[in-house]
Amino acid sequence: MNQHYRTTRKIDPSKGTHLLDGTPNDNDRMEIGPTKLAYDEWEAADLILPDLAAMRAYRHRRLVDAVVARDLGGVLMFDPLNIRYATDSTNMQLWNTHNPFRAVLVCADGYMVIWDYKNAKFLSAFNPLVQEQRSGADLFYFGRGDKIDIAADTFSNEVRTLIEAHGGGNMRLAADKPMVHGLRALEAQGFEVTDGEELTEKARSIKGPDEILAMRCASHACEAACYEMEKACAPGLSEDEVWAVLHAENIKRGGEWIETRLLSSGPRTNPWFQECGPRIIQNNEIVAFDTDLVGSYGICVDISRTWWVGDADPRPDMIEAMRHGVEHIQTNMEMLKPGVPLRDLTFNAHKLKPEYQELKYGCLMHGVGLCDEWPLIRYPDHHVEGAFDGHLEAGMVLCVEALISPKGGDFSIKLEDQVLITEDGYENLTKYPFDPRLMGH
Repeated sequence: MNQHYRTTRKIDPSKGTHLLDGTPNDNDRMEIGPTKLAYDEWEAADLILPDLAAMRAYRHRRLVDAVVARDLGGVLMFDPLNIRYATDSTNMQLWNTHNPFRAVLVCADGYMVIWDYKNAKFLSAFNPLVQEQRSGADLFYFGRGDKIDIAADTFSNEVRTLIEAHGGGNMRLAADKPMVHGLRALEAQGFEVTDGEELTEKARSIKGPDEILAMRCASHACEAACYEMEKACAPGLSEDEVWAVLHAENIKRGGEWIETRLLSSGPRTNPWFQECGPRIIQNNEIVAFDTDLVGSYGICVDISRTWWVGDADPRPDMIEAMRHGVEHIQTNMEMLKPGVPLRDLTFNAHKLKPEYQELKYGCLMHGVGLCDEWPLIRYPDHHVEGAFDGHLEAGMVLCVEALISPKGGDFSIKLEDQVLITEDGYENLTKYPFDPRLMGH
């Protein structure tokens, strides 16, 4: 990659056959992706765009290396996020999560085949790393009725033939989320099916240079959407009306979807995890949210903020809780550098005050990439020995969490930053400020 070229060339969607990220400068292009609004904002922010061909090649190599390291013939993926990682193609992603009609096989020699919706095999044709487009991996009841077994036999036979040709005949196959008929058919073909989620989660955990550039762009777009949401947030609006702004602004920049509905206001913030609804935001109360946003380039930007909405000052207990939450995530960030055992993050973490312990968040930190990813770093009282062994490596990205929620209280403070592990420490990718009024400024 020519870093100087990519750094100095200007983004100009009106000229040339390709945009700076390598996508065709074509109003009718096949690939979904950033809009002109996003490109213009990134140019104004002096952001470097990813080389998408290089990013795809890096991801493909991570999967192939993981297959070879585990002595497998290949990895068979049904999870739409794993398919996006392998091919960088999408097809009705949310529908696909509960109707698994797509599959991708990456063989030990790197040969990659996708089974897609029968009338949409063209959707991954832009990526030369996908050598074949087929159909027939839809092994769910709605699509096959009482004859799933016939389709499963046909599909599993195709997988066996491909592994014979491109997996050295190695009948050890990793699979992430096979349907029951699919799993049984694969085993009937003679495959020893192993855990594909372990393989894909570990492969995805180390981000390459262009993935990091894509994440910087996605983070900028997400935060731009959050600013618009904050601008709109006011007493008299419903939670849903405020949350709708984030959805709209994400889509306007080429983002894709939001995985949860975690915005609440006033007393509905405690306990946390109440989903946003029709409640009208009142004057002088807290609004808290967690983006869980799949944005530009399919990158997840998972940040949380808590705002004070109103014309009076927040109560002292709210300010104290906010400051404690900021201290929690900033202190825990200081532990982040390559080589640190994941276990140490649990047992060396900042300790919340007793009054915040019972309703604290489910984890201290978690990985992030195309969605929430491995590893999950729990609090000491929820730690399971051996569940998350390993250590931090450069290229990992972790979301550092805090939920400051007094038991029986009428508010919670939710905070979360997205942090890159660098060669010598960490970089906080999240630039969105903490609410100065809740900080007592």
